[in-house]
Amino acid sequence: MTLTLALLCLFAFLAGFIDSIVGGGGLIQLPAMLILLKGVPVPTVFGTGKVSSLAGTAAAFRHYAGRVPIRWRAVGVAAGVAGVFSFLGARVVSHLPQELLPPLVLGLLVCIAIYTFWRKDFGSIHAPRLSEQREPLYGALVGLVIGFYDGFFGPGTGSFLLFAFVGLFGYDFISSSAAAKLVNIATNLAALAYFAYTGQILWHIAIPMAISNIAGSTLGAYLAVRHGTGFVRVLFLVVVSAFIVKLGLQVFG
Repeated sequence: MTLTLALLCLFAFLAGFIDSIVGGGGLIQLPAMLILLKGVPVPTVFGTGKVSSLAGTAAAFRHYAGRVPIRWRAVGVAAGVAGVFSFLGARVVSHLPQELLPPLVLGLLVCIAIYTFWRKDFGSIHAPRLSEQREPLYGALVGLVIGFYDGFFGPGTGSFLLFAFVGLFGYDFISSSAAAKLVNIATNLAALAYFAYTGQILWHIAIPMAISNIAGSTLGAYLAVRHGTGFVRVLFLVVVSAFIVKLGLQVFG
């Protein structure tokens, strides 16, 4: 059990590092937990992982908040709406076939990767393009769509949020990372509340993983702020490409 916990903490650290910059930490943490915690019910694995994810996301956001510009009104609306619809998505998930989503998500990720690679200046300049009146409306729309998706399916949520804040709002990659973290905090809280209420969390595993995730997230946020948008853009393309490969194997394998 000691070796298993050590490995889980290592993967939580790596997940926190990646997730704090461009999202996609679940690509590392969740598969590791499913492999290493054999015999543990899947909902309990999800609940335990949410503790780690929430702690790391909050730590990364705390680092970003004092160092990069955040449009609090728009991002706050997006976070609030996302939390509500993430909970609704989790409730709906048991009634709809999930196998319909991977091909759609795969196609969206391919389009995102091509567009980001093609537009060399994409996300390099922080130039909000929406008025103060329109930003909250777009924030609500982003929160509704991506929040519901996160509760219903999940993979790629951080990357979709990052792309939305860059593409729709005109933020640079650093500011978009900070905004995405606040929205992710809301969606993680909504899911964690459900798992905690139903007793589906292994706290003796969740707490050490949370500490490791915080360490990875803090390091990742520090490097993102220090090295700027170019560093985040490259890592974003790497993570999106990894998602494409993973979902491609799932859809066509």
